Amino acid sequence: MNRNNRAVPLKVKAVAKRATQNENKRFVLLVTATLVVVASMLFVNSAKAAGSSVALESPIIDQGNQKSLQRGAQAFVNHCMGCHSAGYQRYSRMAQDLGLSEDDVRANLIFTTDAAGEPTKVGALMTNTMSTEYGKQAFGVVPPNLALTARSRGVDWIYTYLKSYYLDPEKTTTGVNNLVYPGTAMPHVLGDLQGWQVPVLGEEANGVTPIESLAIETPGTMSADEYADYVADITNFMAYMADPIKQTRHRIGMWVMLFLFLLLGLTYALKKEYWKDVV
Repeated sequence: MNRNNRAVPLKVKAVAKRATQNENKRFVLLVTATLVVVASMLFVNSAKAAGSSVALESPIIDQGNQKSLQRGAQAFVNHCMGCHSAGYQRYSRMAQDLGLSEDDVRANLIFTTDAAGEPTKVGALMTNTMSTEYGKQAFGVVPPNLALTARSRGVDWIYTYLKSYYLDPEKTTTGVNNLVYPGTAMPHVLGDLQGWQVPVLGEEANGVTPIESLAIETPGTMSADEYADYVADITNFMAYMADPIKQTRHRIGMWVMLFLFLLLGLTYALKKEYWKDVV
């Protein structure tokens, strides 16, 4: 009778020990899975844009740098919005996020009018007056809305694309081509700034002569470093347009993750408190 009484507590203790070990394993798996998810969120933006055989350059951009975003906005409006629109972004939201007053935006960043001929309102979308019919007639294709290009193509693609134009006599419409996007219908609107590049050809192989690099034939008004910084500002602004609340989302996300980790620790401590008398 005494042997039976001694055997029962030992069996219960063994079962409880196995249960605790299983709980610890599940806890370790949960923490590991959480860390994997966090790591994937941190590095998802470092993925390279697909669709080009050219090695893409990575610009040094910072969406928290308002001065860079302001310069990028000015360059984008001056050079891109003659043909392209950014129809998912509003001037007023841009002014708020970039630290600009509405008067600054009216004076320096709005050059269009509405259907009645009145200056475009600050609360309006960033569109232009080019019709789709005229765009298709002039370029053979309607110039796309650039508001989400940084999300669909990636910042590396935009940055490298704007640096990869070269003179191509076979392109009778624009006179230029692009390494990143061969056959592009877009003219080199920044050619006077960058200068005009010519391809440096490699050795012919299988009837194909590859382009190894590009070299400046006619210098522009900017040095190579100045132009790289200019294009980086444009890329930075386009990245902002594609995700205007990125900075806010990341800041809130870090607090949320911290709260969840603290809650996980408290939950685990509570579990240990419940099980301490059983083991």
